[in-house]
Amino acid sequence: MFSETESETANKTLNAKSLDPAALLKDEIDQVSYFYNLIIDFFSNYSFQLIGALIIFILGYIVAGKIANFVLRLCQRHNLDTTLSHFLSNTTKMLIVIMISIMALGKLGISVTPFIAAIGAVSLGAGLALQGLLANYAAGFNIILIRPFVVGDTITVQGRTGIVTEVLLAYTILYDEDNVKITIPNKHIVGEILSNSNGDSLLELTIGIAYKEDPIKTIALLEDVIKDLKIASSSREPQIGIGEFADSSINIDLRIWTPTENLYASKYSANKAIYSALQAANIEIPFPQRDVHLIANDS
Repeated sequence: MFSETESETANKTLNAKSLDPAALLKDEIDQVSYFYNLIIDFFSNYSFQLIGALIIFILGYIVAGKIANFVLRLCQRHNLDTTLSHFLSNTTKMLIVIMISIMALGKLGISVTPFIAAIGAVSLGAGLALQGLLANYAAGFNIILIRPFVVGDTITVQGRTGIVTEVLLAYTILYDEDNVKITIPNKHIVGEILSNSNGDSLLELTIGIAYKEDPIKTIALLEDVIKDLKIASSSREPQIGIGEFADSSINIDLRIWTPTENLYASKYSANKAIYSALQAANIEIPFPQRDVHLIANDS
């Protein structure tokens, strides 16, 4: 053990050295020299491997982009859905880039087995944590492949009706006749009852006329009114006929397929034109009536 005098002497020497600027500068220079030599040795030993790995990755990335573009053009040539075409193109590029990255790491002498095992473990945990999201992606892929509807169709699902504007892997976007955006997760579409009326919606109207009027002439009048309005879809003829013999009126039903984006506008213009036509033709629109008979009590 050091004696008390020797310890004090050593401490003084260390303190003097720590306060000496020249000594501090020498230590910093030694550290810089150490890291410099370390870097030089690394590049001396692995420079060709680094250059080779970099060349492999750059060339592979360029090739991946060209192959992805080729897949996209091929899908578009065969008139595949836009979402599916971009999905196949991006997936192809991602797989090629992953393969090229593994080759580049192998060129550096780095084993990719631990990385693959780690990715597998992380993927398992992420899969358990993101079951709902993965279910949406699986359902979206199913929609893109089977194509129960395409952009522009009018669908009804989960009680909501709208025009399909975009089909993504996670969700589908609809817009209703009020231009309200409806986002439906794809897992709530696949496996559910789906109604697809293409780009049209059914407009149903009921007009009551008095029993003294001629329903056949009224139907002919309404057919001319709807034809002049030009609100009916070109692919489906309107249906107009006697719907019911009610208590106070003969009810005429109208079933008109009209573009979904103009559903309410078509309804209001049809009601206005029908009312004006009935008024001009002096066809009575009745209202409920009830006859009350009072019986006098002579007692």
